[in-house]
Amino acid sequence: MDGEPGQVAAFDRAILGLADVSDDALTSIIEDDLGVRGVEMASCHAEVAEYDLDALTTAGRYRVHGTARHAGGVSPYSFFVKVVQSWTRSPQFEQVPEAFRDIAAASLPWRNEPAVYRSDLRDRLPDGFSMPRAYSVVDIDELSAGLWLQFIDHDSSRWGIDTFARAAYLLGRLAASPTVRPLRTLGSTDVVRGYDRGRLEHQVLPVLRSEELWVHPLVAGAFDPDLRHRILDAAEALPRFLEELDGAPLGSAHGDACPRNLLATSGNQETLVLIDFGFWCEAPLSFDLTQLMVGEIQTGERPASELPDLEGVCLPAYHRGLIDEGCTVSLDALRRTHALLMVLFYGLSAVPLEVLFGLPAPGSADVVRERARAASFVLDLLDSTRGP
Repeated sequence: MDGEPGQVAAFDRAILGLADVSDDALTSIIEDDLGVRGVEMASCHAEVAEYDLDALTTAGRYRVHGTARHAGGVSPYSFFVKVVQSWTRSPQFEQVPEAFRDIAAASLPWRNEPAVYRSDLRDRLPDGFSMPRAYSVVDIDELSAGLWLQFIDHDSSRWGIDTFARAAYLLGRLAASPTVRPLRTLGSTDVVRGYDRGRLEHQVLPVLRSEELWVHPLVAGAFDPDLRHRILDAAEALPRFLEELDGAPLGSAHGDACPRNLLATSGNQETLVLIDFGFWCEAPLSFDLTQLMVGEIQTGERPASELPDLEGVCLPAYHRGLIDEGCTVSLDALRRTHALLMVLFYGLSAVPLEVLFGLPAPGSADVVRERARAASFVLDLLDSTRGP
């Protein structure tokens, strides 16, 4: 679609709403992307980017693409535009009881991602990790922002065990990197206790202690009485687990390091591109291993039967990453912290708590059974480690 650049851009970008930028600003973004000056937009289109998982702090995902004329000819350009917001603007927030709304709002820190993209983290990442270039971060209002990012053409093939091992190694290097360390506090700095005061105390634990949950057909069919008792025993031991984690060494964490947030690029299989920094934080070492290992089990994309193999490669690889960045934590100490974090951030919430609130379960009965098997594995892992 050709014509006057300003008219084309304004018409085709209307879907972006307040996340849009001026034509002059977009021209400058295109120049930065292409590495040339004197650019004139020849075409510009915006469309909703397909994504199969909703996020409470994401108001929209879009792709903006087209062609631009310059002295060297005509070149294509493509950007990913993401609109992040406080989840107080999500319809689901209306279901939160008034007394818990401040805690609930703080539990999903939407400002982390704009802060990370405004920083120089991209230049500080260990070799083997990258992240999209941020061309513009637009403050829409006090509760939302628009991110204009490099579009990543990625390989969506299912990961093999070697890719998990490489991701774990790089996450270990990220955690202990002295270069990354100054940016830890761009995100949350009290992750474990904050999660306990928020989600666990007010959402997870009260529901776990409800008889109604365990007799629900979907739950009863997957979580047998023995597993139920083990989960409840872990819940009762939570104060002791938290005290242990208070003394764990801290590192930098992506916060949601599941495979869909670590993209293998189509042209470079050796580099993984980190995206979605909403949970960027300072956290106990091994924090990122939980989502790396169980993220696809939660969504039904991978069976729990693969967990022993993943555990066998991911924890040692993560430890090697720490060592290569000068961190001397022992493998046994790391394994204990890893087990505790797996219980807190997955094991206690593996039960589909949503069913008591009339919300859809996280997948089919088969998915729930896999979550139960994963919870059993996590509790076995905990039992195999020793606390102080």
